[in-house]
Amino acid sequence: MKKINAPLEHLSIIAHLLRWTLIALPVALCTGSVVAVFLLLLDQVTAWRYAQPWLLYLLPLTGVLIVLLYRYAGKNTEAGNNLILEEIHEPGGGVPLRMAPLVLFTTLLTHLTGGSAGREGTAVQIGGSMAGWLARKLRLPRQDVRIILLTGIAAGFGAVFGTPLAGTLFALEVVYVGRLNYKALLPCLIAALLADVVCRAWGVHHTVYTLADHAALIDSGSFLHFNMLLLGKVIIAGTCFGLVSRFFSEAVHLVKDYSLRWIKAPLLIPVSGGLLVIGLSLLPGGASYLGLGVYNPDPAAVTLVSAFRPGGAAMFSWLWKIVFTAITLGTGFKGGEVTPLFFVGATLGYSLGVVLGVPVDLMAALGFVAVFAGAANTPVACVLMGAELFGSAGILYFGVACFTAYYFSGNTGIYTAQRLSRDKTGSAGYPGGRSLKDLRKERLDALRKWIKGATPDQD
Repeated sequence: MKKINAPLEHLSIIAHLLRWTLIALPVALCTGSVVAVFLLLLDQVTAWRYAQPWLLYLLPLTGVLIVLLYRYAGKNTEAGNNLILEEIHEPGGGVPLRMAPLVLFTTLLTHLTGGSAGREGTAVQIGGSMAGWLARKLRLPRQDVRIILLTGIAAGFGAVFGTPLAGTLFALEVVYVGRLNYKALLPCLIAALLADVVCRAWGVHHTVYTLADHAALIDSGSFLHFNMLLLGKVIIAGTCFGLVSRFFSEAVHLVKDYSLRWIKAPLLIPVSGGLLVIGLSLLPGGASYLGLGVYNPDPAAVTLVSAFRPGGAAMFSWLWKIVFTAITLGTGFKGGEVTPLFFVGATLGYSLGVVLGVPVDLMAALGFVAVFAGAANTPVACVLMGAELFGSAGILYFGVACFTAYYFSGNTGIYTAQRLSRDKTGSAGYPGGRSLKDLRKERLDALRKWIKGATPDQD
C-alpha cells in the first residue's frame, strides 16, 4: 500500500482551492453584476406594468417576439437550464454567451406584459453562460468544464435569492437526483458567496420574510425537543406539498406538449397562451396571479408576501398560480419556475395552515421551500434556504417538510435534463442514469398503451 504523505496532501488541497478561487472569482463577479442589473430592471418593469395596466394586452405580441428572437438569434439556447445540465452531463457543444442577454431581455419582456414567470431560470442561465464563456477562454479540460458550469449555477442562484448556501447545494443536487458531486463543493460555495456579495454591493435588496415567534409551538418543552402533534401535521402537509409539486411540473410539461401537438403554426402558440392569460386575469381576483407575484400595489391582491399573514390568500390561490404559470411557460414565454413555486408553496401552506390549525405564516414558510424541493428534486438546498430566509429555529420542520415533499413528488421534476442516479426509494435493479425526460416519455407511452388496451374497438 502506498504511503500517503500528509504535508504533500495538504499542499495539493491548498493548490486546488487557490486555483478554483481564481477561476470562480470572475464567474462570481460577472454573474453577480449581471444578476444585479437584471433584478433592478425587473423591479422597474414590474412597476411600469402596475402603473400601465394596458401593457397586459401586449402579452401575445411579446410572445411572438420572444419566439422570433430565439428562432433567429437563440439557436440551441431555447433549452435554457436544461442545456446547461446536458452540458454538465456530456461536455461538448458548450453553453453560448448569447444565452445571457437573450434570456435577460425576454424575461423582462414577459414580466413587463404580465406573464406569470419567475427569475431563477434567468439567473442560472446568466451564470451558466458566463461560466461556459470562461471555460472556453481558459481551455479547461472536460472534467473542469463540469465544475465551472456548476459554479455558474451556484453563483446565479445564490445571487438572485440572496441565499449562497442554498445556491451551493442547489448546484450540486440539481444535476443528478440522489447524488452529489462533492469535488465541486468549495468552488460552488466560493462562487455563490462572492456572487451574492457582488449583487448586494450593487444596491439590490432581497425580499424579507418575517415569521412570528413560534418557539412555544415548535418546542414541546420536554426531552423530545420538538412538538409531536406539529410534526405529524408537517408530515401531512409535506405529502401535499410533494403531490402539488408533481402536479406543477406535469402541468407545465403538458401545456407545452399539447400546444405543440394542437397548434401547428409556432407563432400562434404564444399568441394563444397570451390570450388565455389575459382572459383569466379578467376573472375576479385573477390579476393577482400575473407577473412575479412577490408584491402588488393593490392591498386586496394575493401575493407571496401576503400569504404569510391571516387573510392574505384564498383557499385555492395556489391552484390559480399553477394555471397561470403553466400557460405562460408552456407556451414559450421566458422566466423561471422557482418564484412561482414559492408562491404556490406559500399559498398552499396558508390553506393547509387554516385546515390543520397551524399558524399560517409558519406553514407558508414550510410550503415556500418544500414545494420547490419536490419540483426541483433539491431537498437539502431547500432546507438550507428555509434557514437562510426564515431562521434556523424551525429547521427540523423544514427538513421534514422538504424530505417528505421530495419523496412524494416521485421521479418527476421541472428540469427534464436531470438524471436519476437511482429510484428515490433505492429500489434494487432500478436503471440509473436516465433523464427525467426519458422517464416521463416512458410513463406517457405506457399510459397511452393502457388507455388503448382498455378502450373497446369501435365497429
